[in-house]
Amino acid sequence: MDHGKARVVIIGAGFGGLNAAKELANSPLQVSILDKHNYHLFQPLLYQVATSSLSATDISYPVRAIFRKQENVRFRLTEVEDIDLAAKTVHTSTGPMEYDYLILAVGGETNYFGLESVMQHGRGLKDLEDSVTIRNHILRTFELSTQEQDPRVCEALRTFVVVGGGPTGVEFAGALSELIRLVLSKDFPELDFSDVRVIVLEMTDRLLVGFPEELAEKAADELRAKHVEIHFGARVSDYDGMRVRLDSGQEIPAYTLVWAAGVKASSLVDKLDVQQASKGRAVVEPTLQLPGHPEVFVVGDAAFMQQDGEPLPMLAPVAIQQAKQAARNIINLEAGRPPQPFKYDDPGSMATIGRNVAVARVGRFKFHGFLAWLVWLGVHLVWLIGFRNRLLVLINWAADYLFYERAMRLITGGALNEKTAPWKVEPEQPQPLRKPVIE
Repeated sequence: MDHGKARVVIIGAGFGGLNAAKELANSPLQVSILDKHNYHLFQPLLYQVATSSLSATDISYPVRAIFRKQENVRFRLTEVEDIDLAAKTVHTSTGPMEYDYLILAVGGETNYFGLESVMQHGRGLKDLEDSVTIRNHILRTFELSTQEQDPRVCEALRTFVVVGGGPTGVEFAGALSELIRLVLSKDFPELDFSDVRVIVLEMTDRLLVGFPEELAEKAADELRAKHVEIHFGARVSDYDGMRVRLDSGQEIPAYTLVWAAGVKASSLVDKLDVQQASKGRAVVEPTLQLPGHPEVFVVGDAAFMQQDGEPLPMLAPVAIQQAKQAARNIINLEAGRPPQPFKYDDPGSMATIGRNVAVARVGRFKFHGFLAWLVWLGVHLVWLIGFRNRLLVLINWAADYLFYERAMRLITGGALNEKTAPWKVEPEQPQPLRKPVIE
């Protein structure tokens, strides 16, 4: 790479980082992408890895392979530890890196709203490790059920709580119920599945806030048809790994709690001396520049920007569009032109509730059912990176649809033990007192 060129450092290889780097193709700039993973992750399908529909490799793609033909882009596998805005230097686990322009596309992380017990015992769904861990946990839970005699423990083992009624919670709950009712019920003939519960806990009075109300109601109806219980006005106050406690005082025995109730900006933003708004997001100028640092652009979940009086949502389409605009503004600055303000063009929103059913809003059009499900399938296939990934996902979806199967029902990471069945561990017995030895 030409070291005389202006240096653009992009932190994050998610939707924002990738689209920013692609937009800078053929520009007279030296681009470096930094990420602690060497792959791009298609986060909207994480829940399908967690529910045994897809494998981890189906929804991820090597970053280096993506930019193999883009000569002005280099990738560095590293973890960003801090950013010195004054010195224009990114400090990483593999050494410092100076920049002329910086694009923060660091995304978000699970927001537990200060609930330490949920953070310790619950399970988030934000990266590949989370999804594989949840898949292992769900499958182990049914294996444990075949060996457990205590009815109180069995009740907890067969209760699956999903906290949050947004798209992630709705999609995960629907897919989990189908996995249990259509697939695992055949794998475990010795179990009675009539008492297995999938419960969605939503703090507000509706699902899918941000969707039209009629689509939210349709989603709730479809979830209930799939044997999913929905509890509105339910706020979690504590979880000890076997029992969920609500603010109302209600307790739900549950060995599984998946937290899909919120996202906040990456903790890296907290380390910067910048103004932050809701969910820890950095407040940016209309041009996506950081106030006081015109060479720094923040995009996606880490950026707070309002449009028409409302904060832009923390969604992939926002990150993609902002990343492209940030890249174009860097090109403008290099060419001596002023940066242009960002305007979000809302492409709509959609969520699948499971087999044959989805809800979608595209422009002024709202629809649900089989047609929405086909649109959802098509959009997600197009967004996936790599022909191989698209083909494998399509094959897996077709097999699931035709044969009511989930191919990825593998438990990895070891056998059942005291960590996976903590209630089996005998409490430590106090040691007998010993008389002191008198010499």
